[in-house]
Amino acid sequence: MKLVKFESEEKYIKEFTKLPSVIYSSDDNMEDPDSMKKILLGEHPLSKYFKLDKFLVFDDEENTKGRFCITSYEGDKTAYFGFFECVNDKDIAKFLFEKAYGFCKENGYEKIQGPVDASFWIKYRLKINKFETPYTGEPYNKDYYFELFKDNGFEVKEHYTSNAFRAVDETYVNDVFEKRFEEFEKSGYVIRSPKEEEFGEAIDDVYRLVSELYSDFPIFKDVKREDFREVFMSYKQIMNMSMTKLAYYKNKAVGFYVSIPDYGNLVYHTKNPINIAKILKTKKKPKRYVMLYMGVDQQHRGLGKALTYAIMKELMASGLPSIGALIRDGKVNQKYASDDITDVYEYVLLEREIR
Repeated sequence: MKLVKFESEEKYIKEFTKLPSVIYSSDDNMEDPDSMKKILLGEHPLSKYFKLDKFLVFDDEENTKGRFCITSYEGDKTAYFGFFECVNDKDIAKFLFEKAYGFCKENGYEKIQGPVDASFWIKYRLKINKFETPYTGEPYNKDYYFELFKDNGFEVKEHYTSNAFRAVDETYVNDVFEKRFEEFEKSGYVIRSPKEEEFGEAIDDVYRLVSELYSDFPIFKDVKREDFREVFMSYKQIMNMSMTKLAYYKNKAVGFYVSIPDYGNLVYHTKNPINIAKILKTKKKPKRYVMLYMGVDQQHRGLGKALTYAIMKELMASGLPSIGALIRDGKVNQKYASDDITDVYEYVLLEREIR
């Protein structure tokens, strides 16, 4: 086996971006090769915030068998291990992880966390159960990856869940959430969906709230508003505005709930014109919604239930099921509408100390 550390050599960029198409099927490959290439070349809007060391693992016949990157941030002694892909071979995985550990130790890091694909804002976490067709926004991976991490010195640092909720219709009743919604409306709060022309302003509101509310999350790093805008502006093309809500108090945004139709992996493979047609069809007639992000200013306790009920009303009208995505253990909304949960998907962030 051989490890290659590369910079911008075209042949290695090609091998790196090609590997997921070898390991995954067309239905569960969640990587956008164009975005991946921009990250590898330092052309992504967030590339200015981190340093990326890129590696490939080859077998003796020069076949690509694994890949990973080590992301580092100035002033941070943690190395972030990500963009990991590997064939189902424990010897190859051991070689890969040992080389990653050796690189991090040699460069003075104190610990390794992963999987983290460069940034909190790009992708992180490892899926550990229910390996079926992935939903949009899910950090999807092969079912054997968790064992590879554990076999090579990593331990679980954080745990997250995504809850799948049953479809409800207009006969659905949740007295607690409805009462909270009415209380906040009577107290002068306005909960509504942004208009198309307000999308840029809505992104700015979400940026401010996310920066305040998610700052205690592991691996969180600040980014500038203009970079956040550039990364998330593309969401406008795949959102149905009715399923995104902002809560205002005295004309100031104090909470948000961002949802999109579940496109599976279609939105990561838009060079295929058939996928474009499928995306347009799904946007018009979704089969399920994914609740991607939610946050409430801490000075407005209880608003989360009111925001959730505003989304519930939209789901009641459509009669569609949903997924509440990637909630960190201990967050109150992890238990919302627990009687309506049909499945729980689990994810972890792992860590290895460097000694």
